Amino acid sequence: MSLLRRLAGALGRGPAGDAARTEGQDDGMWMDGGRTLVVVGLGNPGPKYAGTRHNMGFLVVDELARRTGAPASKRRMQAEISETRLDGQRLVLAMPQTYMNDSGRAVREIVRWYKVPLEDLLVVIDDLDLPFGQLRLRARGSAGGHNGLKSILQLLGTQEVPRLRVGIGRGGNHAVAHVLSRFSPEEQAALPEVVARAADAVELWARRGIGEAMNTVNAAGVAR
Repeated sequence: MSLLRRLAGALGRGPAGDAARTEGQDDGMWMDGGRTLVVVGLGNPGPKYAGTRHNMGFLVVDELARRTGAPASKRRMQAEISETRLDGQRLVLAMPQTYMNDSGRAVREIVRWYKVPLEDLLVVIDDLDLPFGQLRLRARGSAGGHNGLKSILQLLGTQEVPRLRVGIGRGGNHAVAHVLSRFSPEEQAALPEVVARAADAVELWARRGIGEAMNTVNAAGVAR
């Protein structure tokens, strides 16, 4: 069974699934005192880096913004930030504009401003060590060689930061050249489905929590 179908089942909707994505969403504000969730997608700003493998986090946040009907983002706290809703919860979507290696500066400001516990923060990053399209969700751990995540862990002073890794493969190039390169034609064709599955994983985390989301996402492996 593909990851898309596993996630659809866990979320209680079919593979196409748009019906449940904005359940309860309206033009009003979120419920007073409701939970705030923060999703941070990492990448590098500017047209030079648009569409590169290192910007996978940006792509996933863009997809979440599309699904939830988020308003246009605004530049705040060294990031592009949009506030939307998911099942009555406030969902903050953020893309740091500090460049990848200094992502922690923006994330630290965002966490402090919204006063969210770290279990309500999810960082979405690319991963060289996972095959293209594979997802891995973790509640904690080291940076695993990812400089953006390393910056976040250092400035937050903890490894207790949930993260969703989206595989981009290692390729035949030097690591830096590979992450800053653009997707191959074959990868580009598959990219919408990869981004959709990653966004499904984020939604599952938001709705069911990190434990159940990890069980579903990590058990499914690579969708076929």
